[in-house]
Order: sequence, then structure tokens, then C-alpha cells
Amino acid sequence: MFGVGLPEMAVILVVAAIVFGPDKLPDYARQAARLVRQLRSLAQSAQQDLRNELGPDYADLKLTDLDPRAAIRRHILEALDEDDVDLTGRNGQPVPRNLLAPGERPPYDVEAT
Repeated sequence: MFGVGLPEMAVILVVAAIVFGPDKLPDYARQAARLVRQLRSLAQSAQQDLRNELGPDYADLKLTDLDPRAAIRRHILEALDEDDVDLTGRNGQPVPRNLLAPGERPPYDVEAT
């Protein structure tokens, strides 16, 4: 959980017991658990509201899908996968790609710029 292993969790508990004292520690643990439950229910409610507002087309929407880094990564991977596809013409023969020779300048269209 969050990259925290058993040794780190033990150190956190020992420090918490020293700082807060053993008599108040269970109270703080209950409050922390209640806060985590409320945050989790708030996130689920926001996700459900978003799904309801977007309609049935987005019924399988996850909040992680809205992360811009993941969206960019997904689109780049899709574009790379499309480049690997063999392009074939009407007769089923591969369409030759017009690759530039080393040192060759790409075509330049004056009207397009």
C-alpha cells in the first residue's frame, strides 16, 4: 500500500505511539479509518455522478481514464500499433511507402504554409 512495507509500517506505529501516547492512539486510528472511508465513498460517489451525467456510452468509465498521462500514453501506443499494420491496396498487394533516402529533403508545399 503506497509503497510502504511491513518495516516502514512498524516504524510509523512506534513513532505514533511515542508521539500520541498509547492511550490516545486507538482513538486517532479510528478517526483515520473513518476519514479514509469517507474519502473512498466521496470518490465513488463522484465517479458514479460522472457516469450518470455522461450517459450510457461511458458506463465503464474509470477515474484513471481521465489521467492525461494515461490518455497520451494510450494514444501513442495506438499510433505505434497502427504503424506496424501492413497497408494493402485493392489488389491485396502491399502499398509501397515513400520513404526518404538519407540526405533527401522532404517535399515542401508553399501553399500549405
